[in-house]
Amino acid sequence: MLRRIGTTGLLVIALTACGGEGGVAEAGPTGGKAAPPAQTTSAAPRPSEPRLNPVQRVLAKLSVEEKVGQLFMPVLYGTAADTVSGENQARYAAQTPAKVIAKYHLGGVILFPQNVRSAAQVVGLTNGMQRAAEEVPLLIGTDQENGLVSRMSALMTDFPGAAEIGATKDTGLSREVAKATGEELRSLGVNLDFAPVADVNVNPRNPVIGRRAFGDDPQRVAKMVTAAVKGFGDARIAATAKHFPGHGDTSVDSHTGLPVIKHTKAEWERIDAPPFKAAIDAGVDAVMSAHIVFPKLDSSGDPATLSKTILTGLLREQLGFKGVISTDALNMGGVRKKYDDGEISVRAVLAGADLLLMPNDLPKAYGAVLAAVKSGRISKARLDQSITRLLTLKQNRGLLTEAPVASAQRAAEVLRSPEHRRLAARAGG
Repeated sequence: MLRRIGTTGLLVIALTACGGEGGVAEAGPTGGKAAPPAQTTSAAPRPSEPRLNPVQRVLAKLSVEEKVGQLFMPVLYGTAADTVSGENQARYAAQTPAKVIAKYHLGGVILFPQNVRSAAQVVGLTNGMQRAAEEVPLLIGTDQENGLVSRMSALMTDFPGAAEIGATKDTGLSREVAKATGEELRSLGVNLDFAPVADVNVNPRNPVIGRRAFGDDPQRVAKMVTAAVKGFGDARIAATAKHFPGHGDTSVDSHTGLPVIKHTKAEWERIDAPPFKAAIDAGVDAVMSAHIVFPKLDSSGDPATLSKTILTGLLREQLGFKGVISTDALNMGGVRKKYDDGEISVRAVLAGADLLLMPNDLPKAYGAVLAAVKSGRISKARLDQSITRLLTLKQNRGLLTEAPVASAQRAAEVLRSPEHRRLAARAGG
């Protein structure tokens, strides 16, 4: 079911864009007489105004403040859109999820276990948050990788993680599990999964990736990632390949420290790049950056999340990715070593990021990006690039002008269905 967003302004724009066509008789040259009736049928029609596509129409009606809000995806506190929370008040100076969404014109929200009590409750939460987003429907995301990182595990089928699926070498199984995972998320009102992991886990001491990866062979990982991206697409869920340019060879956890990966450019192309190339070729919706320093790719010492050389130079220009670049969570230690919370978000946008995930201080980050746009440090053209990508993702997933309305009855039918439990058993779960 879909909820129509109020688009009176869009309709006016659309009608205006479509006007001015037809074989209406035109007056003669300025100061002259109108052409005689016999010649009116051959008069050239008046040129029509440019037609705007749906993304352009929405972009045209957003204020600068609304555009900046579209960049952000924080975690909100509460189990309903109208839950009064001291945590929301302390962090965002707004008591409820709905009020935070409206205050900052948010483009998205990420769900965590603290938002989850029951299927009907999550359906009510996601529907309520969508109602609070008056202009543009929300991306509602979560980290449901299955296995070690499964934010919705209290409600969803217990599918095995990537390492177990990778060990089967069965790409069909990877696709089936991703599709089933996406179907269960969609039934709850979640439309974006921060999965699959595209890292190649070549370091046995890796404390943060490990069994979250499909394996240690770049080509096998690439095939599994391709299948998973297609599976999420089958379920009409946006997929995210992570963590670019590759978090597989580190012994430092970027949640608390800043890892340094010493691969050469040639090693990166051989080991780390193939799964991301495969994900892009498969049509992945988003790619998440890593809070890692990669000196042979960028000598600045900044993490990839803040590196224009890596996000724009490698991901956009070399690999040809045209979708949404999401940061990893901006409250992680790995990205907060050198800059404050406002500057981090500004630098991420300048580097090429489109979606700013979980800033440590949303008011400060929002204010800093807005000030950077108004001062010209972030050009309006650069801002519009990111908003266009985000709106295009929403358009591609049917979210741009109609917000999805989840159904508790549908969720009850899909979550942990007999079919999905059988699939989990077959996959080794």
